[in-house]
Amino acid sequence: MKAIWLDSGKNITAQELNAQGVTYEQFETDETKYKGPLETLMKERGYVTMDQVKMYADMPNFQALCDKFVGEHLHTDDEVRFLLAGSGVFEIRSLDDRWMKVIVEPSDFILVPANRFHRFYLTDEKKIHCVRLFKDQSGWTPLYRKDLETTAAK
Repeated sequence: MKAIWLDSGKNITAQELNAQGVTYEQFETDETKYKGPLETLMKERGYVTMDQVKMYADMPNFQALCDKFVGEHLHTDDEVRFLLAGSGVFEIRSLDDRWMKVIVEPSDFILVPANRFHRFYLTDEKKIHCVRLFKDQSGWTPLYRKDLETTAAK
């Protein structure tokens, strides 16, 4: 994991991410090593579903899927990812509304809390394979900031 403040370029430690409410940990990518810790987390936090997702440049609808997460959005459920392969970038609003850029790679576990604005995109590698945890699949629908602000202004 590499994390920086976008406004200053200053590095962010795992402890600083955790202080911002963004949970970061590392686990081994061998299923026999990560499954137990993830199942414990599921019980502790009330997640009911664990699945895996792969995205890669040659897959159908690849660009449409990528475009879905680039805009600033939030979810009403936590966004939980454990990377098995590939890499991705989360840009997450801090508690004081600054941007944090977090590059995640294999063995990185990240939990972006519910109702926290963020963006996501793939690195130039254009592939990712990760485990996802959900409390409720319906809570994972992206709610875009621009749409929420338009609705609030009415």
